[in-house]
Amino acid sequence: MSSLYPLKFKTIYKDKIWGGQKIRTYLGKDFSPLPNCGETWEISGVKSDVSVVENGVLAGKSLATLLEDFKYELVGKKVYERFGNEFPLLVKFIDANDDLSIQVHPDDTLAKERHNSFGKTEMWYVIQADQDATLIAGFNQQVNEASYLEKLNSGNINDILNKEQVKDGDVFFLPAGRVHTIGKGLLIAEIQQTSDITYRIYDFDRVDDKGNKRELHTQEALAAIDYNVYPEYKSIYDNKKNEPVQVVKCDYFTTNILDFSQPVDRDYSSIDSFVIHVCVQGSYTLNFDGGSLNVRMGESILIPANVDKISIATDTGFKILESYV
Repeated sequence: MSSLYPLKFKTIYKDKIWGGQKIRTYLGKDFSPLPNCGETWEISGVKSDVSVVENGVLAGKSLATLLEDFKYELVGKKVYERFGNEFPLLVKFIDANDDLSIQVHPDDTLAKERHNSFGKTEMWYVIQADQDATLIAGFNQQVNEASYLEKLNSGNINDILNKEQVKDGDVFFLPAGRVHTIGKGLLIAEIQQTSDITYRIYDFDRVDDKGNKRELHTQEALAAIDYNVYPEYKSIYDNKKNEPVQVVKCDYFTTNILDFSQPVDRDYSSIDSFVIHVCVQGSYTLNFDGGSLNVRMGESILIPANVDKISIATDTGFKILESYV
């Protein structure tokens, strides 16, 4: 069996009713023959869309096969004991050329009971924001199921939703249960639990190219929603250069931002997990024992758990979302 090394995967492109052109124009990824692209799935263990390796001797093998073959060498002992042959994270780029539906995701308990799936806690990193772009995260006032339904059924759901002005570099952490939507004009990197379960609450009465409205999940959403109001929805972090900055730490993943203009060594030997790099700016060369890999903006890399030391060289500088379990 070949030994493991940092892996690139073939991008999975998704045509969406709200998708645009930024995946191509901004990230340099060609999604033809699709007319637009709303999402790319960069690293996925979702059964309907499992990622396939693009580089090196393991090219052509699926992430599911690698997990069965390599187990904790790929994901780490503690991760394998917790998740088995399910890869626990899903990495996407999202281009909202129009507002996404207002939606919510179930937590682990509800998702297990209803769908035999993980729940969906996620985070967003804003790569690029058009002027005056906004998103929705959570409520702007305390509500309960009854007051929420009254607003939803009367067409006034926006009155109770927390709307945020957004700029490049903003981070939002969205635990399962938080009502949310990505607004028009945003290009986002998303790191989430492996789950494709979304309850659509409101879709602006849109129709598809056949004149059909998309399905809503009003009843399913009620038990999933966290009706509490929170003082802060945007993640506040120090935007420091040339040192790792932790922006999210939860039960499912930790994400650091590496915003570097110089080379850096990273030692992952203490975390007992795979590491994912999502390059959101610049480019770099990832050097590891036995080889190197060139990485540019718009690419995502899976560093196996048994590759515990890397060095990163760069001419241009880079910004990476570095995530692990």
